[in-house]
Amino acid sequence: MTEPQTHDTHPEIVKRLTRAEVTRRASSMNERGKPCLVIAQQLPAVEKAIVNAKRTLIQDHFDHCREKTLGALPRDTRQSIDGFKTITKYL
Repeated sequence: MTEPQTHDTHPEIVKRLTRAEVTRRASSMNERGKPCLVIAQQLPAVEKAIVNAKRTLIQDHFDHCREKTLGALPRDTRQSIDGFKTITKYL
């Protein structure tokens, strides 16, 4: 069994995922016959919340694991790894 991992950004991730709960409300709106435009306006917020939560979790986990595994690194090595971290923003 693995031990629980807590990162500094977990409260932020929870907040973002809570925003994604709009999906349930959008579904409820659909069931109550709300106009499609009203429902459609909610969906980009859901997408953005989930994408941002995923990105934050991946980057935070990457930082945590890098520090735990590699410790302090020379500047040039750290810059190469930071480049990899930057590209994760596009996942």
